[in-house]
Amino acid sequence: MADLFDTPDTAPSGKPAPRPLADRIRPATIADVIGQAHLLGPDGPLGAMLAAGSLSSLILWGPPGVGKTTIARLLADRTDLHFIQISAIFTGVPDLKKVFEAARLRRSQGRGTLLFVDEIHRFNKAQQDGFLPYMEDGTILLVGATTENPSFELNAALLSRAQVLVLERLSLTDLERLAQRAEQVLVRPLPLTAPAREALLEMADGDGRALLNLVEQVMAWKLAAPLDTEALAARLMRRAAKYDKSGDEHYNLISALHKSVRGSDPDAALYWFARMLEGGEDPRYLARRLVRMSIEDIGLADPQCQAHCLHAWEVFERLGSPEGELALAQAVIYLALAPKSNAGYVAYKAARAEARRTGSEPPPKHILNAPTKLMKGQGYGEGYAYDHDAEDGFSGQNYFPGTMRRPVLYQPVERGFERDLKKRLDWFAKLREKRGG
Repeated sequence: MADLFDTPDTAPSGKPAPRPLADRIRPATIADVIGQAHLLGPDGPLGAMLAAGSLSSLILWGPPGVGKTTIARLLADRTDLHFIQISAIFTGVPDLKKVFEAARLRRSQGRGTLLFVDEIHRFNKAQQDGFLPYMEDGTILLVGATTENPSFELNAALLSRAQVLVLERLSLTDLERLAQRAEQVLVRPLPLTAPAREALLEMADGDGRALLNLVEQVMAWKLAAPLDTEALAARLMRRAAKYDKSGDEHYNLISALHKSVRGSDPDAALYWFARMLEGGEDPRYLARRLVRMSIEDIGLADPQCQAHCLHAWEVFERLGSPEGELALAQAVIYLALAPKSNAGYVAYKAARAEARRTGSEPPPKHILNAPTKLMKGQGYGEGYAYDHDAEDGFSGQNYFPGTMRRPVLYQPVERGFERDLKKRLDWFAKLREKRGG
């Protein structure tokens, strides 16, 4: 049964297939793992489980190349569980049934099974339910790996039976340690200058597997002298930034852009804006979100922001990419430096809440039109004060339902144009109090 998912270790010629560097330097023990100290250290959840001799089902959530498969395999070794690895992309229901049957047989013989499911989010919700009875009766200890947010991709029943652990991108320090380990295995140093070495680490973008592939590629070159950064860039095609326009990274980056604008940091806002463009994001999506930011976070503190964003969007539509993207970038800067107020946004949400609470209350009769004699007889329009005829153009009448206590919904801030609006509100409030409205 274990052979069902094994990969042949010989080439068609009969000679052993060359092992990738990433496989050759795979850690032999948990202590050898580079990175993820927050999980594997003595105070981390996995470290504590192993110290206690008790391991539960897990979901390992993190970006590619950070050790999810390696950690799962080492956990099986450490706990003396039979290790089975499958991928949700290539595994169907019949294959799963065979895995479960073999695990049940193995359990009856006194040994447990750690089932590692790569890309577990690829299974649909019904397939995910298929794991539950085997997890509950101890037939398998499930370790799932996913690059997607488990909250959205895994069903609640599965999540309730497994602990979610978040793995982090490898730091530059982690990647340097990994490069040094590769040099020890290959018994020679990387033929790079110090700046070029640092550039290589940055190209890996926190992905250990990607770094080892790059190291393997560099080591295969026959060089007379170490390469500098410029020569390295000429030989290597820079890896595309990891960016899934439909996945978590999409929402993470737009959140970073939005919060940088809200935090009045134009440099950070431009950086995240550029990250999304470099990842292939549709500039029209960014234009739409910039308009939303101008309404939600700036509002009437600078009424020109909305017009500025709409104009930048129009410029992009006329010029196209890449020229039109500069107009959007300037809108990002303008938004970040604009005075901030969410008073309009807060007032709108409060008004919706009041409308839901008092949705059946009619308007007061004095502000209703009376186009018929019957309606006039019912008091429609009676006592209405025409504001243009009142002193200061303000009658101070009540416009809320008669049974409703007057709420305060819009509360402008002392920033930007809203300072002037607050003065007007305060003035109207004093007149209203004076005239008993």
